[in-house]
This record gives sequence, C-alpha cells and structure tokens, in this order.
Amino acid sequence: MLIGTAGHIDHGKTSLIRRLTGRNTDRLPEEIRRGISIELGYAYVPVGDDVLGFVDVPGHEKFVHTMVAGATGIDFALLVVAADDGAMPQTEEHLDILRLLGIGDGAIALTKIDAVDAARVGEVQAQLARWLAGSAQSAWPVFPLSSLSGDGVAALDAYLRARATRQRARAAEGHFRLAIDRVFTLAGIGTIVTGCAHAGQIRVGDEVRLQPGGRTARVRSIHAQDRASAIGRAGQRCALNLAGIGKDEVARGEWVQAASLANATARFDATLRLSSREARVLPAWAPVHLHHGTRDVLARVAVLDAERIEPGAERLVSIAPQAPLAACRGDRFVLRDASARRTLGGGVVLDIAPPARGKRRLERLALLGALRDTAPRDALAAWLAAEPVPLARLAGGWNLREPDLEAMLRDVDARVAAGTAFARTRWNALRSAALAAVEATHQREPEMPGLEQNRLRRMVAPALAADAFAELVDELLCEGRLVRRGAFVALPAHKAELGKEERVRWERIKPLLMNERFNPPRVRDLARATAIAEIEARGLLRRVARIGEVTLVAPDHFFLTDAVREMADVAGELMASHGAARAAEFRDRIGTGRKVAIQILEFFDRVGYTRRVRDDHVPRRDNPWRAQQTEGRVP
Repeated sequence: MLIGTAGHIDHGKTSLIRRLTGRNTDRLPEEIRRGISIELGYAYVPVGDDVLGFVDVPGHEKFVHTMVAGATGIDFALLVVAADDGAMPQTEEHLDILRLLGIGDGAIALTKIDAVDAARVGEVQAQLARWLAGSAQSAWPVFPLSSLSGDGVAALDAYLRARATRQRARAAEGHFRLAIDRVFTLAGIGTIVTGCAHAGQIRVGDEVRLQPGGRTARVRSIHAQDRASAIGRAGQRCALNLAGIGKDEVARGEWVQAASLANATARFDATLRLSSREARVLPAWAPVHLHHGTRDVLARVAVLDAERIEPGAERLVSIAPQAPLAACRGDRFVLRDASARRTLGGGVVLDIAPPARGKRRLERLALLGALRDTAPRDALAAWLAAEPVPLARLAGGWNLREPDLEAMLRDVDARVAAGTAFARTRWNALRSAALAAVEATHQREPEMPGLEQNRLRRMVAPALAADAFAELVDELLCEGRLVRRGAFVALPAHKAELGKEERVRWERIKPLLMNERFNPPRVRDLARATAIAEIEARGLLRRVARIGEVTLVAPDHFFLTDAVREMADVAGELMASHGAARAAEFRDRIGTGRKVAIQILEFFDRVGYTRRVRDDHVPRRDNPWRAQQTEGRVP
C-alpha cells in the first residue's frame, strides 16, 4: 500500500513519517537547513511479507505542484493537521486535491498535541468534524498524537498496518505505465527513474518507451517498494535502472511505458468538476496549469456542454495542453489557475483522440456522456453505435493489451475490418447500402458493367478508409453478392454487352492486343492498323473496358484484362520474394520497356493492389487476382 501525506506547512508531516518509519524523508541540504520539505520524500516499512510505502509531500503553497505529483498514484491519504493551528489554507487545498484525484481512503493525524491542552485538541476535532461533514472524508478516523513524544503514534501505526494487510493489490491490467517523479544516476549502475506504477507490470529485460518523447530504453533492474525484484506491478512504487538512455534525456513528468503503448495526445476530451472552494466561474478557453501524472503544463480549457462552469459543477470539456501528454481514459488530472496560486478543479480523461470538428454535436456529447457514466463494455458499444473505431485509437486510449481488446470486441459483437471496429448493425447497413448503390447504378446506367470501387466508396461511405471498404467489398464478392468485372464491381445478374457492329470492330482490334500482351499498341496505332477512325477506336475500347475484357492502364493504353492479371501475378511474385516490386525487375520479367513497366506499377498503386514507398511498390492487401476466381475480375 502507498500512503501519501497531505497538509499545511509545518504541521509535522515529515516528523510523523520519521516517527513511523525511522527515516528522515528530507534529503536535500536546503530542506535540512530550512526545516521544510521542498521535494518529494520517500520511506518504507515492512508489513509481513509486504512493504508499506510513504510519500511525503511539501506543505508550502509554492510547492503545491510537487504535492500533486506526489499524490498521483497513492492508495491512501494521511491528512496531517496540527492541533495548535487547526485546518489551514493548504490543509483545505490539499484535501481538495485528494478528492479531485479520486483518493477516497484515508485517515487524519492530529499532530502536536504535546503543544496544547486537552481542550484545544477537542476543539480542533470538533472543527474537523464540522469541516468534513457530509463528505466521504467525514468517515476518516482521527488520531491525536505527538511525533515528539510518540504519544498516540502506535495507534496510528497499528491502524495503517492493519489497513495494509487488508488492502487488495491493484489489478495489473493493461500495459505498464509509471509516472516519473525523480531521475538520478548511481555510479557503476546508470540512469535511475522512480515513480508510482499506475498500470500493468514490467520485468527485467523488457523494452520500455519514454512518453510523450518516444525514446526507448531497456529495464536493467527493478526495485519495487524498496526491494530488489524481477517484476514491478501497478500500485507499487518502483525504481527502474534504464539502459540505453542518459539522465539528461529523461525528466520528471514523463511516463515509462510498455513500448507498444501509443497514447501520446495533443488534445483530449474529459469531464471536469470545478472546486466548490473556487469563487469564480471558469469561462470557455480559460488558461490553466494542467497537472497530469507528475507533469505540470500550461493548457486551455474549452467547455463543450455549456458556456462556462459554475463552482461545484461538472461539465464536459476539451483540454489543449501546450505540450503533448501521454494519457489514457480514466486518468485523473488537476487544474490550477494560470498563476498557479489556486486549485480550480479536476477531472477524468475520456477520449485522447477527439475529432477536430463537431465536438459540440449532440451525438458527440452523448458519446462523451456514455464514456463518463458507463462501464467499459457499454461505453464501447455506445461508441461503436456512434461511429467506427480504429483499433489503435481504442487500444492506446484505453490502455488495452491485445487479448483484452479482442475479448472486449467479442463481448460487443464488433466486426473488425482493416484495423477498424464496426458495430455489427452498422457494418450490415454499409453492406446493404453498397448493394443498393450498385443496383441503382445498373438501373441508371445499364450499358455500364458496374461501378469502380472508389466511386462506390464515395457514394456509400466517403469517410471510411479505403482498406476497410475494400474488405467490405471483398466480403460481398466472396459471398457471391457482387462480382468483379475489370475495374468494376457489379451484381451477378447484370451484364453489359457490345452491339453486333461493335463486336465486329472489336474482333479486328483484339488480335493486335494479344500479339503484344504486355506492351500492346496505343489507340492511335490500333486505329491506323485496323483503318478504324481513332475517335471510334478509343470509344470502342472504353466500352469494351466496361464489360471487363480490357483495362485502361495508362492514358490511351489499353491491355487485355487477362494480361493485366498475369502482370499482377508477376508483381506479386516479386513482392513475395523481394518484399517489393521495382521497375527494373518488373520490366525484365514482362519483357517490356521501363516507361511502360512504371505505368503498369503505377496502375497497381491506383487500384489499391500496391502502394508506393519511394521507388518501391509494396503490397497493400491480398492479391485480388488470386482471391477472386470469377472470370475477368481485376480491381
């Protein structure tokens, strides 16, 4: 269990930790000289087979940002109030921060009872009771004690140890995340980072990534709860010895995360509660200090479901930090004013990749409400009902490992296509819309063999990724609901045919294309060889292309569709053996010129068979010439 102190300056937080653990958490020379805590301090005490960890935070108002960093990730709060002073401004602010961070378990240490009489102790206890009335903290036990004489400390110590034995270990779900609060080096060991582990687990030898910067390192050794360990888990305070990265390359506020977790964000949507202690409303686009994890960064707040936020009210907001963060749904944060003098409120991250437009649409606000109010499964179902969800956005934003992601998708009966999850009803609606669009086109353009796939996507789902739509079309093709004819898709019963005179002219042209399958004559040469007017030959070949017998590969350069399919197989073989199809190798295989080879490979890029990476053409998806067996099918 991790215990964090909170309270006003000079109320005895550090002295109490020293009495409980035997360790002085003030380690800096200035802290010792001035007698106040400036940085975070740490101490540990064994409890059976486990370890009780203490995080001591500064109480001075100038160091509230450090207090927030220390309170991040603790399980239990120890609110320290001096009997001579009673509750003071930083007592109230620290307690407010604990509430905003969702830390509901705690106790109150009423210190310095040796400096006052019994009446004063009773008076402060009554003051605390009135102050906490109606809040969850009213149930926190109060322990009057003296760190100087030791009176009452044993009772608090016994209570904390008993709580620690009953404390359930946090579930190590998701990828590993640790918020860095200290960085230093040890001679002969290297770079050490420390912090509270918020999620997952880490093992010696694992690769990690520092976010939001993206630098990688390897875990050389681990200390968890002040003990050497082969593994660190969520809920533990860990020190990680990182190999491959220098001390100057790491800073407090960054996260050590599993290398596969991608959760950097430049803007996120959240729920925000304005503190009831705040006297002013929070207007739209207000400048603030954002405290997330152990990081403090300037940010702007846009209120989504109102014009402003009243004290004590909760609203949906969009937050734009001045520097990227590494956040996940469910993360807590605290906001302080632009001058860093007052705690304004706090909230919970809902979506780390919100849309750039339409953020105040009723549908979007309803989705944010579902993300805020419902369990993960129901929230995902609501999200899928609203829009398709990229798996990378879901896995990174919700910190889901692959097995957990797959299980959740099964639970909501999602249809996954090209890395995007769809509600089954939405996917089926897209299928129906695609079939209806093809049928309508047949009725409107009966002479056409069908629709080009990209045109069909623009008609049915223009915002949908091309690869996802290609998978939808492939599904319909495999089921026999659609067929592919050249560059077109069509209903199986539809067939475009040439007229009698057109068929005669086509039979004159076809042998010329067959003689040079991989480098056929251009339209002007075909027209000259067959004594057909060039404009008529061009129109005829376009109509032949509609029925799928030829394919327009380059301007005025038609190939037999069978030849295109053969060339696609050649490109596929080159990609399988060399990882890419390159113009020179492809030219040599088909026995044509370099210019024509480049035009053919560019055609494959256009139709979605390949994609160009510099001078290479690499596979985009499964070879449709192999996958589709119907005669004449080519994308």
